Amino acid sequence: MVAMTITQRRGDRRTDRDVADALVVGRRIRAIRKQRGMTLEALARAVDRAPSQISALENGHREPRLGMLGRVAEALDVPVGELIIDDAPDERAALEIELERIQRSVGFSSLGLPAVRVGPRLADDALRTIVGLYRRIEQLRDERQATPEEARRANAELRREMREHDNHFEEIEAEAQRLLAAIGYTGGPLPQRLTAAAADHLGVTLHYVDDLPQSTRSVLDERSGRLYLPKSIIGAGDSRAAVLQALSSRVLHHQVPRDYAEFLRQRVESNYFAGAMLMPRDGAVALLRQAMRQRDIAIDDFRDAYAVSYEMAAHRFTNLATRFLDLPVHFVKVHESGTIWKAYENDDVCFPTDSLGAIEGQTCCRHWTCRLVFRETDHLSPFAQYTDTPTGTYWCAARVLASSRGRVSVSVGTDFAHARWFRGADTRNRATSTCPDEHCCRIPPARLREHWEDHCWPSSRPHASLLAALPQGVSPGVDTTAVYEFLERHAPDAPGASDGAG
Repeated sequence: MVAMTITQRRGDRRTDRDVADALVVGRRIRAIRKQRGMTLEALARAVDRAPSQISALENGHREPRLGMLGRVAEALDVPVGELIIDDAPDERAALEIELERIQRSVGFSSLGLPAVRVGPRLADDALRTIVGLYRRIEQLRDERQATPEEARRANAELRREMREHDNHFEEIEAEAQRLLAAIGYTGGPLPQRLTAAAADHLGVTLHYVDDLPQSTRSVLDERSGRLYLPKSIIGAGDSRAAVLQALSSRVLHHQVPRDYAEFLRQRVESNYFAGAMLMPRDGAVALLRQAMRQRDIAIDDFRDAYAVSYEMAAHRFTNLATRFLDLPVHFVKVHESGTIWKAYENDDVCFPTDSLGAIEGQTCCRHWTCRLVFRETDHLSPFAQYTDTPTGTYWCAARVLASSRGRVSVSVGTDFAHARWFRGADTRNRATSTCPDEHCCRIPPARLREHWEDHCWPSSRPHASLLAALPQGVSPGVDTTAVYEFLERHAPDAPGASDGAG
């Protein structure tokens, strides 16, 4: 038993914590030995060991056995407990321990740098500088890489801020109104020619290309003022939105994002700006107020009035409903698998959340409108339903849309008291959800459970990035090298550069 090591006392699992213990114990032995005026050789003779073994012990290269610690403590005339206190004896020792740990880490190995010998000849200033530089390297690495937890935290914080402002951003609205006035917009759907005029007003020319890097949706060459977009958007959707989202960086004066939270905010602001341009506030509010007076608000009509997608109309409605119509609302986009892709609420609807308050990525209750709509066969009309939940009864209308990753539903709703203003408020469809109670829809009914519980083994399909950190870089997921190579090919002064202007 006396031959047991610190690691063995913890269940034979060697961890970074154990290495740190060995380093701290070794430095404490060295400090006390020097305080006693004892040489390395003298301590080695006192415990009947070779000086090289004591040196390895003091440098943290050998895990101390309890029996050895007892003999060392006796030779140094201190209690054993004095040697295993989990604190470095002084600042110098603390820096040495930190540098040893750094040089044993995977992160240091990835730098491809030679290790520095940590010994008495390494000056204090040099030791502080080396440790300080590595701390800064780690800080920069952390800033440029967001873990899934950090991403969820940033998303939850941004959603809380949006809720506080009714999902309405006055500064972006003002910028959109100024640009619309500058290009001569007078009302109705924004024409393609005025979208191009907006780019021209901002000093940008539009170029449609076949070889845009796959990790990007557009590339703006700030030097030449060229905005590159994929040719595939021409005639295959609303290219106005793609152009306006790309132009937003100039209008909103976006800088290189410092972290993932800022990157996420810029994406939200870009989408908001595009919506404010395509569905200008004054006209949109007048149209919605007229529909409200007739108790006939419908996202379909809003979509058709401005020739935009159903999802963009639903988003834009949430920007305006609470601030100008005094309507608390919620919006949710759900994949056919049940996973929530986007969500917003200020009507206290009980969305599922994780421990950080994030909604995206959670599984939506299978009794909600946004899930039941996938069963409908009528895709010309939205599906409306009242759902009784633990926080009240909510009315929602949902549509099924196509996406590159399967079908999704987009749902907009409000609490029971405000449902009367919407078309479809007279629906007889009704369901009950007791989520987050797991017996609502996550635990199968008893009959199914008894029949299948021990007779099947489903293979899950997790997202590839479920456990991984988000890609590094100022714009996560963007292949920067591919972008720079693309710009080299298309620069105005590049030999044989294709124009692709449009």
